[in-house]
Amino acid sequence: MKAHDGLYIDGAWRPAVGEDLIEVVNPADEQVVGHVPAGDAVDVDAAVRAARAALPAWAATPPAERAARLAALRDVLAARKDEIAETVTAELGSPLPFSQMVHAGVPIAVAGSYAELAATQAFEEKVGNSTVHHEPVGVVGAITPWNYPLHQIVAKVAPALAAGCTVVLKPAENTPITAQLFAEAAHEAGLPAGVFNLVTGLGPVVGQALAEHPDVDLVSFTGSTAVGKRIGALAGGAVKRVALELGGKSANVILPSADLAKAVNVGVANVMSNSGQTCSAWTRMLVHTDRYDEAVELAAAAAAKYGDRIGPVVSARQQERVRGYIDKGVAEGARLVAGGSESPREQGYFVSPTVFADVTPEMTIAQEEIFGPVLTILRYEDEEDALRIANGTVYGLAGAVWAGDDAEAVAFARRMETGQVDINGGRFNPVAPFGGYKQSGVGRELGAHGLAEYLQTKSFQF
Repeated sequence: MKAHDGLYIDGAWRPAVGEDLIEVVNPADEQVVGHVPAGDAVDVDAAVRAARAALPAWAATPPAERAARLAALRDVLAARKDEIAETVTAELGSPLPFSQMVHAGVPIAVAGSYAELAATQAFEEKVGNSTVHHEPVGVVGAITPWNYPLHQIVAKVAPALAAGCTVVLKPAENTPITAQLFAEAAHEAGLPAGVFNLVTGLGPVVGQALAEHPDVDLVSFTGSTAVGKRIGALAGGAVKRVALELGGKSANVILPSADLAKAVNVGVANVMSNSGQTCSAWTRMLVHTDRYDEAVELAAAAAAKYGDRIGPVVSARQQERVRGYIDKGVAEGARLVAGGSESPREQGYFVSPTVFADVTPEMTIAQEEIFGPVLTILRYEDEEDALRIANGTVYGLAGAVWAGDDAEAVAFARRMETGQVDINGGRFNPVAPFGGYKQSGVGRELGAHGLAEYLQTKSFQF
C-alpha cells in the first residue's frame, strides 16, 4: 500500500496547492501507514472546474457507454479486491476477512448493479401528452465517511456517473488511501478526464469549499447529523440540492412470538459488526418484559464471544467518545452486563464489546448515536409500548422486527418511523433503497432510488 502525494484532478495526479499533509494511522497498532495531501479551496475550485468542463460530453454519452465504463470499473475493483481489503484494514483496523467480504466485496456488487441500471434505466417516459426526460443534475460534490470507506464512495459515485453527472470526491481524513485506490481504478477503467476528481483534505476546509462552491449542483454527504445540518445550511444558501445520509439509533424489536435466541444472537452480531461503527446498527434491543431477563443473559454471553474478534474503533478520539458514553450509561443507572469502558488492550484504539441492561428510553445511551460496540437492551410491556420506544428518538434510519411469522413482523414494521426494516433476519440487498426518516437524512442511496437522486426532470408537452 502506497499513498499518492497528489490529488486526482482532470484525469491526472497533480500536487496540492499547499504543502500540508494528513497523517494516516492504523488504529489497531497506532502506526503511521501513510500521508496524503491536505487540499484547500483552491484545489477544490480546480477540481470543480474540471468536472464542469467534462460535464457536457459525459452527460451526452449514451447510457450504454456509461454502463460499459461502470462495468469496467467494477472489473478493476474486483481484480484489486485483495489490495483494497488490505488497505482498508491498514486504515480502519478492520479484521482482514471482514474487509475482504464487506469492505471490498459489497462495493464491487454495488458498482455492478449501477452498470446494469445505466444500461436498462428509462431516461425518458411518456406521461399523457408529455414526454418526460430524466437528465443529470450536474456536478456532484460527494463527501464520504470513514466507516465503510469504499462502499460509501461507490454508493455515491457510481449512481452519479450512471446518471451522467461528473463528480468531485472529498473522502474522510482517516481513510483517504482507499479513496486513492478508487481513483486509480476509475482511471484504469477509462473514465474521461474530469468526470471523476479526488481532493483529499479536512472537512472544515475541503468539505465546506465543496458545499459552498457555486458550480456544484448537488452535495451528497454521509456522516453525522450535526455536520449534515451544517452542509444543508451551506447548500441551502444557493438553493442547491442535497442528499444526506446521517445518524441512526435503530431499534431491534423482538416480539413475544419470536425465536428469542436467534433474534438476540443476530442482534448482538449486528451491533458488533465493524466494531459498532455502522450508522444503521440495531443499537437498541427491545424485549417484552416476560422474556427480558433471558434476553439479557443471552446477549451478555453472545457479546463475550466478540472480545478478540472485532477490530478497534477508528481513532483515539473515537475511542474516548465511546468510552465516555459507556461511563455515562453507568452514571445514569444502566446495568453493565458485558464489557465496560476500560480499554481491553494496551495498544490500539479498542473498545470492549459492551451490553447494557435496565436501560430506559430517556437515557443518553438510548437516545444518542454512540458509534461503537455498545448495545442497549430496553424492556416493553406491550406492542404499543414497543412502538412508542422504537419511534422515540430523533432518528429513523433502519431497524429490525422479529416475530413468529413474517406477516406479524411486517404489521409492526409498517408503523415504525424508519427507512429500512429487516424482517426476521432478512439479508442485505444492495439494490434496495437505503436512507432515513426524521434526522437520519434526506434522500436515498442504492438501486434505482439511489440513481434518481442524481437526476432532474424536464417535460415536453405536445
